[in-house]
Amino acid sequence: MTITNFTKGVLYATTAYFVWGLLPLYWKLLIAIEPMHILSFRILLSLTLVSIILISKKNFKWLAALKDRKKRWLLILTAILICTNWGLYIWAVNSGNTLATSLGYYITPIFTICLGLLFFRERLRPLQWVAVSLALTGVTLITILSGKLPWVSLVLAFTFGIYGLLKKKVSLSALESLGAETILSVPVSILLLNFSFSGAAPVFTGFNGLAYLSGIPHYNWIILAFSGLFTMLPLYLFAQATKLLPLSAVGFCQFLSPTLTFFLSVFIFGEPFSRNQFYVFLIIWAAVIIYIISLRQQKH
Repeated sequence: MTITNFTKGVLYATTAYFVWGLLPLYWKLLIAIEPMHILSFRILLSLTLVSIILISKKNFKWLAALKDRKKRWLLILTAILICTNWGLYIWAVNSGNTLATSLGYYITPIFTICLGLLFFRERLRPLQWVAVSLALTGVTLITILSGKLPWVSLVLAFTFGIYGLLKKKVSLSALESLGAETILSVPVSILLLNFSFSGAAPVFTGFNGLAYLSGIPHYNWIILAFSGLFTMLPLYLFAQATKLLPLSAVGFCQFLSPTLTFFLSVFIFGEPFSRNQFYVFLIIWAAVIIYIISLRQQKH
């Protein structure tokens, strides 16, 4: 029995989003390490793994792209955006705000619609207008009910949405782009390792501030060593899925990740989930369902 390209694409996409959705479990295992230090190691280990793979394939396109001034600046911007996204995500999970990350990634595709409207003058279908309106209503409602902007959710949606927008202008594969972005992020990762983030404000300590790492359990180092793999693997699977699936199918699969994260935050991590938050998520879920329906209509 042969497996169709569509089936392969669905397997790639669901596996990628399954890994992304369960990443909070992975970051929780590293809670003994400061989030910004986890980010630093993630950058360095991702670069190591990706560069080994690309160089072994004699692929130097990602390095050549850095010589092009326009591409270099675009890659610097994407590196800043993805590092901000990664860092905030890790901090949010390990500070008890996993639910906010789930909301952020539910909002992201709706935010992407708005970017298409602003930058590409795309025309929205009636259902897409409804989805955007509902998402804005949900964000407004949670702001009013909590008395503050859901900044974690909004920054995650903003950084990932703009990241995706800029990636369209860089003609590199997922792994090539990851290699270029992480090599540009090395100075930032080294700088972060020179600061302690355990207090109210960052304190410059030099590498002496990493002394606390000698006291963490040995298994933490083993777990941390896989951060490069857990960064690269879903990106690779996602890139393969986009080659085999229509937009509507990818659009449907992408909501697996925040849904898994939602269940982890409420049922595994025991984060508080109030009635008001339930109402907000109902509105966002309605926006998501309408968005998926609009994608299916767009396909036809």
